[in-house]
Amino acid sequence: MRIAYSVETVRAAEQDLMARLPEGTLMRRAAAGLAAACADLLHRVYGARVALLTGSGDNGGDALYAGARLARRGAGVTAVLLAPDRAHPGGLRALRAAGGRAVTADSGALAERALTEADLVLDGIVGIGGKGGLREEAERLVRLVRGTVVAVDLPSGVDADTGEVRGTAVRADATVTFGTYKPGLLIDPAHEHAGALRLVDIGLGPYLPSTPDAEALQHEDVAALLPHPTAESDKYRRGVVGVVAGSARYPGAAVLAVAGALRGGAGAVRYVGPGADTVIARFPETLVHTGPPAKAGRVQSWVVGPGLGDGAAARHSLDDVLGSDVPVLVDADGLHLLPSGGLHGRTAATVLTPHAGEAAALLGTSREEVESGRLAAVRALADKYGATVLLKGSTTLIASPGHPVRVNPTGTGWLATAGSGDVLSGLTGSLLATGLPARDAASTGAYLHGLAARRTTAPAGAPIAAYDVAAAVPEAWRDVLGG
Repeated sequence: MRIAYSVETVRAAEQDLMARLPEGTLMRRAAAGLAAACADLLHRVYGARVALLTGSGDNGGDALYAGARLARRGAGVTAVLLAPDRAHPGGLRALRAAGGRAVTADSGALAERALTEADLVLDGIVGIGGKGGLREEAERLVRLVRGTVVAVDLPSGVDADTGEVRGTAVRADATVTFGTYKPGLLIDPAHEHAGALRLVDIGLGPYLPSTPDAEALQHEDVAALLPHPTAESDKYRRGVVGVVAGSARYPGAAVLAVAGALRGGAGAVRYVGPGADTVIARFPETLVHTGPPAKAGRVQSWVVGPGLGDGAAARHSLDDVLGSDVPVLVDADGLHLLPSGGLHGRTAATVLTPHAGEAAALLGTSREEVESGRLAAVRALADKYGATVLLKGSTTLIASPGHPVRVNPTGTGWLATAGSGDVLSGLTGSLLATGLPARDAASTGAYLHGLAARRTTAPAGAPIAAYDVAAAVPEAWRDVLGG
């Protein structure tokens, strides 16, 4: 699992560790890891041209010490100093002693040539405490870069804690971060600026708290969560998921939600709604009922909302489902019908799965504000509704009150297609029916959904339809289990 901590937590851990080490040890560890990562990207260090864009903080010091290591291996290294009077003195001495050189940002052709001709440029402009976008001079210099860009700890101009980008920020090909991931490296829009991520261990682990601020599951984490039938399992012991979806206008939503639900590990899918004939024609194994949900038979979870419409029947179905004592997932049209006061009266778990526009409506704000501050939005929704919230988007986030936010790492832009959310709802609802807690079901559903889409578009990437994603879920499941 990738875990991420806030700037405040990271700095406190660094202070505790530095108090136990000789002065400068932590920076030398960071610089060694940074130089090794740069060497891997360059393939051949000797004769390579490297430029360092350095500011006034320790971030710039890391870049200078790493540059010194590369210079000792035969690279031509030039530091472009944005704040020459406040450049890290030890790092600057080390660079010059190794044969590197330093020029000021306002030195005209010297600085411009160093940046335009470099094979690799280290972004050491601003550290993890930076707020807002790049200043004008830094922005001008960044635009000159033509080679590979490696960000030191995080791309300059992004917010390490929230993933927000307020202004111009460096777009790195790779980011080498130290000690632990920072939330902003995992969350868009900042994540899009980070490129490939590489973590350098500098010894912070024992000084970090056990509960992170954000986390991202990986294959082994998801494998441990997936349900496994036993010899004594039958379809009812494995769980039954009820799906309330579809309408005369959107009959396909019912089919897609059921397609996801059939592949989520539950033993049976019970469909309730007007699309029974369509669903049975595609999936004859589905149990069907015309409704209302309370009369349809026992289930271990409900999925309600995809293509449901907004009429009186839809409202009644939602109220019926929310009044049950089993976990409920609400998506799409169901979100529009939610009570404005929240869902804190429910005793069973609730999962909400909005996209940015739906989240904005639930919060009474703009879509742009949600997309620029995804972490704040998903936390606010979880708190307002007392629910687990899966905020769909370029990076899907899962928040539950009192827990670290989870970031799904498997998404792809090809999932931005009609009906893919219906598949995700059915898949996640099925995992709920198997007994997974809401947060784990949402995280696992998002992971498998994204992985299925990636497998479908591989190797070169190609358009996909929502049903393609549903059909690829078993392959994604086997992939997670190593089969």
